[in-house]
Amino acid sequence: MTPPNPPAAPLRADCVGDSAGGLTFDVAARGNTGSALLILRRRDTDAEETVSLPLAPAAEGLLRAALPSSVSLPEGRWDAYAALSDGEPRRLVPGVTDLRSLAARTPGGLLGHVAVRIPYATRQGNLTVRSWLRAPHAETAELELVNGGLAVRGRVYGTQLTADAHAELRARTASDGDGDGVRRVDVVTERADFGFTVRYDTLAPGDWDLWLRPAGESGPVVRLARLLDDVADKHPVLTYPRARVLTPDGPVEAGPYYTDDNDLSLSVVPSAP
Repeated sequence: MTPPNPPAAPLRADCVGDSAGGLTFDVAARGNTGSALLILRRRDTDAEETVSLPLAPAAEGLLRAALPSSVSLPEGRWDAYAALSDGEPRRLVPGVTDLRSLAARTPGGLLGHVAVRIPYATRQGNLTVRSWLRAPHAETAELELVNGGLAVRGRVYGTQLTADAHAELRARTASDGDGDGVRRVDVVTERADFGFTVRYDTLAPGDWDLWLRPAGESGPVVRLARLLDDVADKHPVLTYPRARVLTPDGPVEAGPYYTDDNDLSLSVVPSAP
């Protein structure tokens, strides 16, 4: 009986980010690689959506593919594969990742949107790229606990702040006792920068999502998020202090957190008197 062939060694890809938001993939592959492609497959979509990038020889045993910021990559999680010599695509695993340029970049927003791509290792050890495409975008820069509330500072990209700018807190469920589930908060602006303070004692228990209206009621509604760094999933990484306050619904404990999409939200939960 012929023993089965051993499984092929995983293909490893080093990733480097550039200051414009693009990515370069260096795949270690020796031998005759033929016509090679790096393939990104968008996860959790009804129709298969892929982006194929040519892998060209860059050095001995090394193939390189570039994903420039000008190539559209819709928001989502994109699993990375390499297809060599017309063979079946093979899942890539991450090698050395250098994303220092992503953490230091300041996008101009001149195209009316902000594109962010962050490669990361999945729980299974595979390479995936998390992509965001926001038009416009409101980036949170600082969060500070202040006297039973939260001070938020950030910057808007792809649009302008006007005298009518304000923030909104939206209850994620319909359990808000005041009916509409929306709280409006005044915003202080300076060019593209904004700041506002949320009072926790005005919020009913539940989750509240934070939005910015840069031009008031007649303009766009922009979800607040923190995207411009090298952390693909901030929810388990960034934690913030919580405060206990008294509300019309009784005592609560409240604090900010980032969702699985790195959007900014508030959690308000009842607490013992």
